[in-house]
Amino acid sequence: MGLFKILGAISPVHIWFVTLMTGAKKIGQDSEGNTYYEAKARKGYNHPRRWVIYKGDAEPSRVPPEWHGWLHYQTDEFPADSAPSYRRDWQKPPKANMSGTAVAYHPPGHLLAGGHRDSATGDYEAWVPPAPSSQTRT
Repeated sequence: MGLFKILGAISPVHIWFVTLMTGAKKIGQDSEGNTYYEAKARKGYNHPRRWVIYKGDAEPSRVPPEWHGWLHYQTDEFPADSAPSYRRDWQKPPKANMSGTAVAYHPPGHLLAGGHRDSATGDYEAWVPPAPSSQTRT
């Protein structure tokens, strides 16, 4: 059994090994402390390999939008500290995905939000299929 099968394909050891063996270069770091890397394209591919090593838990929603665009080849220019920011004052900072946690959103009527829906208002009329015709086949 191979080392990667034992440790898992996305284990820290695997990421370290890929980063070391591909000759990857560090491209930059974002405000969250995540580090971004790029290596030459694999055989048969036209674009370089790009990835992020997260600081702390691997939470993709912590990748800022400007770095997300670079990771997904929407742009070849990576955000630099000296470059003007595309951020606007009205934009909120990224938030972690809270699905599956105790603070996840549950719409009204959901069992975990009390389980009581508002009463029907009477503005809904259910569809009723037309009655079958009374013709008989011979």
